[in-house]
Amino acid sequence: MYIPKHFKIDNEEVIYDFIEKYSFATLFSQHNGEPYATHLPLILNKGESALYGHFARPNEQWKDMETQQVLVVFQGPHCYISPSWYETTMAVPTWNYVSIHLYGKMEIVEDQKVIFDSLNDMVNKYESPDSSYNLKDVDSRFFEGMNKGIVAFKIKITKIEAKAKLSQNHPVERQELIIKRLENTTNQDNLQVASLMKKNLQKCK
Repeated sequence: MYIPKHFKIDNEEVIYDFIEKYSFATLFSQHNGEPYATHLPLILNKGESALYGHFARPNEQWKDMETQQVLVVFQGPHCYISPSWYETTMAVPTWNYVSIHLYGKMEIVEDQKVIFDSLNDMVNKYESPDSSYNLKDVDSRFFEGMNKGIVAFKIKITKIEAKAKLSQNHPVERQELIIKRLENTTNQDNLQVASLMKKNLQKCK
């Protein structure tokens, strides 16, 4: 990923927090000689520096992934930035966004306890705190049947590229104008980008 120095994220905790918040990712690999992608939620294990997830077994991307390096993309909030918001007409439109690219080696997970724990972690992450659903309560025979329909995997992270393009290459006054415009909408992406821009400005002051 092309990352100008203004936009590079170096803080590991910031990167991990982002991955956990925007955890529905796109997993890329070569499959049958062509680029191939699957969209799926992934669970980060910080201690292992690894990602856990699973494919639907009929999705044959998993069959040739263990022999290659894979790319996982986590995409955060993004929005259009209009030059009409600036104090000058000497400008062009742009796009603000945050994106994390992880590279790694995938291995198929067959240990049933590890599979259950990773699935349980995923359920606990997305279920609301007051939800009555608990994976441990699912009938074991039903779970075993469903489990046959997936292929669990682990991706050991070997490289991270992290980018937050939040108008850092513009003067502070212009960044503040952009924030005000973004906050004057109901679009959730706009509001999230504005919030990230505010945090970034506070760090710089």
